[in-house]
Amino acid sequence: MSFLRYEQHDGIVTLTMDEPDTRNALTGNTAIEEFVDAAQRIARDESVRVAIVTGNGPVFCSGGNVKDMKRFFGEESAPSAIMQEYRRGIQQLSLAIYNLEVPSIAAINGPAIGAGCDLACMCDIRIASERATFAESFIKVGIVPGDGGAWLLPRIVGRSRAAEMSFTGEAINAEEALASGLVSRVVPNSELLHHSNQLAQRIAANSGPALRMTKRLMREGEHMTFRSLLEMSASYQALAHKTMQHRDAVDKFLVRRR
Repeated sequence: MSFLRYEQHDGIVTLTMDEPDTRNALTGNTAIEEFVDAAQRIARDESVRVAIVTGNGPVFCSGGNVKDMKRFFGEESAPSAIMQEYRRGIQQLSLAIYNLEVPSIAAINGPAIGAGCDLACMCDIRIASERATFAESFIKVGIVPGDGGAWLLPRIVGRSRAAEMSFTGEAINAEEALASGLVSRVVPNSELLHHSNQLAQRIAANSGPALRMTKRLMREGEHMTFRSLLEMSASYQALAHKTMQHRDAVDKFLVRRR
C-alpha cells in the first residue's frame, strides 16, 4: 500500500499522506522515496502549476517513527552509518519538497510534530486547520532536527520564537502559529481543503513557466547577493518574455484596456 496519494486536477497536484495508523510518520516506511518520486514527477510535468501537501486522518504528520529509532541503539549502528542514512534518507525528502519546481501549499489538518512541522515549513505557504498544532519536538526524545528544521524554522518565525520552540519542544496551537507567522491563515477544519484549493486555483491561473522561475528566484535569493540575484532575474526575464503565456497575457491585458 502506498504512503502517498498523488492526485491531479487541471494544474493542481494534491499529495496526501495516507498512513493514519502511524499518524503519517515519515520513517520506517516508503514515505521518503514516494515524496522524492512525486517531486521528480512534478518537475517533469509542465502542466503542474501548484502542489498541495496534506494528511489523511486526524494528524498532518507525526514526523519520525519513534519505534523505528530503537534500531539505532545497537552497537552495530555506527554513528557514521546513521549519518549516511540521514543524508540519503530524510534529507532527500527535505531537498525534494523545499525545492519543488512549483509553488507548494501545506494544508495542515492536525498536529504537525517534529519532522512533520518541518515538512510544513518546507512548503511555500501554510494554511492550518483550527485543529492543527505545531511542535519542533526533537529535543523531547533527545535528538536534534536532522531534516533541516534548524535552518527552516528561524527563517519563518524568527530566531527567538524558533529557539523557544526548539529548546522546549512544546507545541503551539493554530492561533499561536498564525500570530508567529508560521501559517498565513487558520480555517475551520471542514473547509481546509476548500480554502487550499481556492488559493491553488488563483495561483494556477498564472503562467506556468513564470511560476516556476519566480519560485526558483525566491529560493536562490535566500543565499545570493542582491547583485547576483538581479543578474539571475534578468536572465529569467529574458526567457519569460519569449513564452507564449506572456504574449497571451499581454494581449488579453491590452484588449481589456481598450
